[in-house]
Amino acid sequence: MRLCAEDLHFSYGPVEVLRGVGFEAKPGTVTAIVGPNGCGKSTLLRCLNGILTPTQGRVLIDDREMTHMAKREIARKIGYVAQRNEAARLTAFDAVLLGRTPHFGMRVGSADLEITQAVLESMGLTELALRYIDQMSGGELQRVCLARALAQEPNFLLLDEPTSSLDLRNQHTILQTVRHLAVEHGVTVVLTMHDLNSTLRTADRILFLRGGTIHADIAPNELAPEMIEAVYNIAVDITYHRSVPVIVPREASPGDTAR
Repeated sequence: MRLCAEDLHFSYGPVEVLRGVGFEAKPGTVTAIVGPNGCGKSTLLRCLNGILTPTQGRVLIDDREMTHMAKREIARKIGYVAQRNEAARLTAFDAVLLGRTPHFGMRVGSADLEITQAVLESMGLTELALRYIDQMSGGELQRVCLARALAQEPNFLLLDEPTSSLDLRNQHTILQTVRHLAVEHGVTVVLTMHDLNSTLRTADRILFLRGGTIHADIAPNELAPEMIEAVYNIAVDITYHRSVPVIVPREASPGDTAR
């Protein structure tokens, strides 16, 4: 299934944040949305899952316009993990079980319990199943939130800064899981990222946002230093490690002034 954005505009009052954004996320791929703070990354993600309604343009799920779909149907197709997640007084098992809400009938069924248990096992959370999530570390809580989204059995997974505030090991674990879901299970993943080098190792396509528009839509091996400089206003070099691009900021020469 495809997820498409067509000519999306969005404003907060008089401030236009998105200006004609359009792209397509294909099945079984990871699309990363990157750019400086305030460029509209999180806003774009919220438009894609229906939390925000674009002032112009439309979002299509396999050629169906999202505004014509019921919220329950959208929730069955799209899993979303916000950048900041509040830790309520719930066990990890109950928190993940909430992901089954779009599939519930009158009550929780045995299939819902089985799927919840299977997701906890796949995320390495079995030993934490009965621990309260407000007692967990940031990395553990992030994995629980991702597991809750997976319990929805979504076709599309939208992640807002999934590695923010995580240590290196937890970053690696989350991004490896994301790649596995896309490659092995055909889930269409769209995520926002700040760490460009992690993005280059994870994504199939990278969208650079600048001023509310897409400055570049590229594969990682198409990256050029000029793109980074245009979006982030910093000069960089690009080297390669095991065929993966690595971005290295240039050292400023004495006498250089910030632009």
